[in-house]
Amino acid sequence: MAHDVVSQGKPAFLFDLDGTLIDSVYQHVLAWREALQELNIELSTWRIHRRVGMSDGLILTALQRETGRKLTKDEIERLKKLHNDAFLKKVDQVRPLPGAKELLQLLTKQSVPWAICTSGTASRAKESVKSLQAGDDVILVTREDAGHGKPFPDLFLAGAERLNVDINDCIVVGDSVWDLLASRRAHALGVGLLAGGYGMDELVQAGAYRVYEDPVELTRHIDELGVQASV
Repeated sequence: MAHDVVSQGKPAFLFDLDGTLIDSVYQHVLAWREALQELNIELSTWRIHRRVGMSDGLILTALQRETGRKLTKDEIERLKKLHNDAFLKKVDQVRPLPGAKELLQLLTKQSVPWAICTSGTASRAKESVKSLQAGDDVILVTREDAGHGKPFPDLFLAGAERLNVDINDCIVVGDSVWDLLASRRAHALGVGLLAGGYGMDELVQAGAYRVYEDPVELTRHIDELGVQASV
């Protein structure tokens, strides 16, 4: 959808992608596990899951700290590529989360600006976004568009700029603590979803104003975020 300026009295929405709009967190976890196994790095899947939502570079920094193994620059680049390739092989398994398409349709109908801001690469994100059937002019901000990935605020600041709105008028919707930490640092209101596997307490402690199960429940309570449920 095309956006010029935020409508009077309405917020703008900045959505994370994986675990927020599409059910892809576990495909990412398995893709990372496959990539790490290629380099004979053993790490429990739950530890990988705790890092999904960060940029690839920050994930690998955290994994080096947890495994005690220092990776070379070449190994880091190889792991990024292995993860990207492994995920793209699984992308046909990815589906929109319940209510995601309807939520975006509602915001579009209400002329509420929205964008998708993901720490993932453009190649991965574009393939995933197709499943949302939101049209060809979706505003998509990816890792290549920002100086740093989450939990840095850069992606959401870039999303607000692309929408031509003040970040203080934005609501960030994400499923991980990294989304909400980035939201706080950007000075945007944060809303959490449980669909990515983080618990309610974790999301609240990271700064969530509200926490909903998934896009369906968020849509049911959209009035709490300053948007009318129907025209």
